[in-house]
Amino acid sequence: MLNLEMTQAAARKASHLLAQSEQPEGALRVAVRNGGCSGMRYELLFDRERRPDDEELAFHGLRVLVDAESVAYLQGVRIDYSDALNDAGFKIQNPKAQETCGCGESFSL
Repeated sequence: MLNLEMTQAAARKASHLLAQSEQPEGALRVAVRNGGCSGMRYELLFDRERRPDDEELAFHGLRVLVDAESVAYLQGVRIDYSDALNDAGFKIQNPKAQETCGCGESFSL
């Protein structure tokens, strides 16, 4: 089972964005893909359908989907949201990341 944490601020912002999207009945998909300057990057997107191999979680009323390939990379991860003037956005804290890039969007294990 996936041990992923999402703060209330992150769930609230994602729910707000989802409600304004073309898929308001969907879910937030959290994934890890190859890419970025450190080798792997996080991907947050909205999805309407749960795939057979997805894990489904719920945070503060928000449905979150994670594909089977991403589960190992997201163990222990915390997703937060900051609305700070110079640093607004989703913040992903991964205790297993050995290296992150300057923008914080990619990492390596």
